[in-house]
Amino acid sequence: MIELEGVPELIDPVMVAAFEGWNDAGDAASTAVDHLDREFKGEVFAALDAEDYYDFQVNRPTVWMDGGTRKITWPTTRLSVVRIQSPKPRDLVLVRGIEPSMRWRSFCNEILGFAHELGVEMVVILGALLGDTPHTRPVPVSGVTSDADLAATMNLEESRYEGPTGIVGILQEACTHAGIPAVSLWAAVPHYVSQPPNPKATLALLNRLEDLLDLRVPQGELPEDARAWQVGVDQLAAEDSEVAEYVQTLEEARDTAELPEASGEAIAKEFERYLRRRDPGDYATSEGTDGVPNFRGRPEPREDPAPAPGEDDDEDDDPDGGA
Repeated sequence: MIELEGVPELIDPVMVAAFEGWNDAGDAASTAVDHLDREFKGEVFAALDAEDYYDFQVNRPTVWMDGGTRKITWPTTRLSVVRIQSPKPRDLVLVRGIEPSMRWRSFCNEILGFAHELGVEMVVILGALLGDTPHTRPVPVSGVTSDADLAATMNLEESRYEGPTGIVGILQEACTHAGIPAVSLWAAVPHYVSQPPNPKATLALLNRLEDLLDLRVPQGELPEDARAWQVGVDQLAAEDSEVAEYVQTLEEARDTAELPEASGEAIAKEFERYLRRRDPGDYATSEGTDGVPNFRGRPEPREDPAPAPGEDDDEDDDPDGGA
């Protein structure tokens, strides 16, 4: 039994998860959860036992100095809670970790145990995959679910993917079998510039999450970082005529494919997002009742609560990312 005595009663909680590795091209998904945790000042309340799920020769622990004390940070998955106030109060249970090396079914069951105890109403898993998409165009973000009713009511794609999968696909199916509505949001990262970070893809995931859950998330420096990233890639592409020609080919293909959809709907969605951001005073803070829920006697995590670095695994260009 999972006991969470230190976590207060949550308001309409939604679990948002991302995992470093195979399902995290450009670190776009894990950085999105990091952004939520940082902007709303989340506080870790639990961590999974690293011994149960990680091969330390694949994801090695790191040694660091805390003053004169030598400490070890183990690769693991941690959970924190943040409260978002606008447009109405809602709590997000953030799950941030590294794709486990083993015991995936037990791993998902433990995550779902937390979801059950916290009364989570929906699980949203963020992912990023490599695709034939130009860096000069808006980042495509697809929403995928295995629930036909959810697909119809939330304008999502019903997954028809068959093939190798990652922990994102496994966790989504585990949620479905447990009766918890689950959605995965996938950002497509240009395969020719796949190295992290990719702030443009991170920003696109957060925008889609806002639309999906009707939230307001402060963007911080992400828009400026995204513009700087695109300018940098523009400069690199301009230095190589073959790359520039290839990017132009991708642009033409993308524009042709999306021409029928380049309607007022997309423009209206962007305008709605702009209007939601006009009053930054509505954003949550971490102080008092406007920020992170107060923790009373929270249990100590089983692992060091410092952020756990992980070694990047190879990313893949699955069309659904195994969702």
